[in-house]
Amino acid sequence: MSGAKAGAIAAAGWGLSEPLLGKAFGTSSYSDVRLLGRAVTRRRAWPVVGFALHVANGAAFGAAFERLGLRGAKQGIAAAQLENLTLWPGMLVVDRLHPDRRDGRWPRLFSNRRVALYEVTAHALFGAALGLLSRRR
Repeated sequence: MSGAKAGAIAAAGWGLSEPLLGKAFGTSSYSDVRLLGRAVTRRRAWPVVGFALHVANGAAFGAAFERLGLRGAKQGIAAAQLENLTLWPGMLVVDRLHPDRRDGRWPRLFSNRRVALYEVTAHALFGAALGLLSRRR
């Protein structure tokens, strides 16, 4: 399976698992799909927009993963955690600009341990799925 397809499937799985992850970590109002969707539109279509953007990001990540010659769950998890660590400082920008943060629906994200654990877990699941799916050829 191509890296892009594996990444898209892994990201779709992540998006669909967000309600369970939110309950597990006590972050039910926060999700990556919401972060992306509400950043782009405040209309009722934000879940569709956010999910599409999340899947597209996963496909791009998967294509890069394949291009770098990476394979397997361990390398998938490592790559996804590296991405998470690299992007985490961007939460400072989200804290200032995102509509859900500005209107008080979300607490500060950058310093929120629950959101950080949510992201570490979600990235690990995504990376494992990507790595396992990309091994199949």
